Amino acid sequence: MESLTRRETLVRLLAAAGTAALGIRSSAAQSVSAPVGDGAPLTELGMTLSAEQRAAGVALLKRHVSVDIHCHPGRFFLKHVLDPSPTTRAFGEPFEAAAIADLNAGDVSAALFSAVTDMRLLEMTPAQGLHASRDFQPGEAYADYRRQLAEFKALAANHGLTGGLNPGDLADAHAHHKTAAVFAVEGGDFIEDHLDRVHEAFQEGVRAITLVHYHINQIGDIQTEAPVHKGLTALGKSIVAEMNKTGIVIDLAHATLDVTKDVLDASSKPVMVSHTNLITAATSHPRLISLEHAKLVAAAGGIIGSWPSGVGQTTFADYVDSILRLIDAVQIDHVAIGTDMDANFKPVLRSYRDWSLIPAALLVRGLREEDIAKVMGGNFLRVFKANLVAGRPV
Repeated sequence: MESLTRRETLVRLLAAAGTAALGIRSSAAQSVSAPVGDGAPLTELGMTLSAEQRAAGVALLKRHVSVDIHCHPGRFFLKHVLDPSPTTRAFGEPFEAAAIADLNAGDVSAALFSAVTDMRLLEMTPAQGLHASRDFQPGEAYADYRRQLAEFKALAANHGLTGGLNPGDLADAHAHHKTAAVFAVEGGDFIEDHLDRVHEAFQEGVRAITLVHYHINQIGDIQTEAPVHKGLTALGKSIVAEMNKTGIVIDLAHATLDVTKDVLDASSKPVMVSHTNLITAATSHPRLISLEHAKLVAAAGGIIGSWPSGVGQTTFADYVDSILRLIDAVQIDHVAIGTDMDANFKPVLRSYRDWSLIPAALLVRGLREEDIAKVMGGNFLRVFKANLVAGRPV
């Protein structure tokens, strides 16, 4: 077998995820870009933005709070991982310092730093793409959650990130030109059947949990595997209730439509789907959602984060189209930005240094500043506030 560099290995792994799990033809996947952090050039804009238009995007961020509602800056979740698998090793060493520098340079007011609780289970194959190769041993997911929690806290302390426990923290970070770090967890596997862990997680700073990821867990089914539970489990309903009690935002990215319907029936608080886009006539695959799916989330007061991945998008302009498509479908109050930065598939937005291109492009496309401010952060602030329990210490 030929000897591969880390970049070549990761490119092939990401391509496998695209071809199998996401339904992208292998010929397209062969041109997958290298990951952020390796000095690779940014993806083509696919549109023209003048210096004045770019400056308008920068100025808008100075005036309004902006939030990335799903990301993995510098792949901090891989720091000090125990017994790394071939898939984990292929991602290489974390690069937190560079990622934090990019966040600050890009004037990102806040970002939801997502741990990945099922990372130890995941592998990529040509047949299945990214999937869980086994189940957890008792306590295994919780132990890895604890590792990633410690890494997040160390990252925030070592790089001058401000806390992100409530909307006021995010506003303060914006006012002081800093980035607030909101801790999120992708995959509720770590909860197991211990409902007290939801409350423990809140006390430790967790403010959002993506219920499922690439492992069909005790909570519900995922988009990229055949359903097992046919929706939200009985334990999942109890977990939803505890999340509502604490103030942790429920994230339904990766969840099936049936799980989404069940969560919306069970939840007393608005939810989010942190990183996805709408299915279109040209692009349909598991990680996108239908118009019905999107409208159900919006009708319950929730938000959908538009995802700048290479799934049905090859340029930044394609991504702007996706944002506008969501706005047309569910209205301006229900759209946000979820980049999946530093763990994304063929990203069409590759650096936080280009964060201001999003408002710049939306201004060019004719959106009003007050509406762009909602998409960039205002809508998340509303959902964040609605989930926090009045009078509860944060």
